[in-house]
Amino acid sequence: MYQTKIGHAHLKVRDLDRAVAFYTRFLGLRVVERVGDHFAFLSGGTFHHEIALQNVGLDAPQPSPYSTGLYHVAFEVPDQRALALAYQALTEAGIPVAAVDHYAISWALYFQDPDGNGLEIYWDTRHLHDGPPLWQGRNLPLPESEADGGAQGGA
Repeated sequence: MYQTKIGHAHLKVRDLDRAVAFYTRFLGLRVVERVGDHFAFLSGGTFHHEIALQNVGLDAPQPSPYSTGLYHVAFEVPDQRALALAYQALTEAGIPVAAVDHYAISWALYFQDPDGNGLEIYWDTRHLHDGPPLWQGRNLPLPESEADGGAQGGA
């Protein structure tokens, strides 16, 4: 048998410039390589790319939310402050965000890019709980005061 790890996600988008602007602004990625108006390769670390964006044109149909395929791509942040900053940036830009406490595992923000691709930004919270480091299917609402780190509520 052989070992693998995820290298990157390749997403199809309708407008490459719009997608690049979104991923650099809200996910802190940088453009490593661009191939005309066809492809952009973005990274947040040392890899050539973690996200490849492919321009398929403005007339490309949006997939049904009930079809099979990729649900979301997740990006980890190092701490609660970073999660709060992401929440603030997204909500201030008018992007709908679902904030979820995956009890004993993570706090997560779910949202979509301009083309409807599912995204998640999460903070691993396993170190905060005494219980087993397993999700066990428990989801709790993450109050806005937690998601924004108390900054909007004045706490």
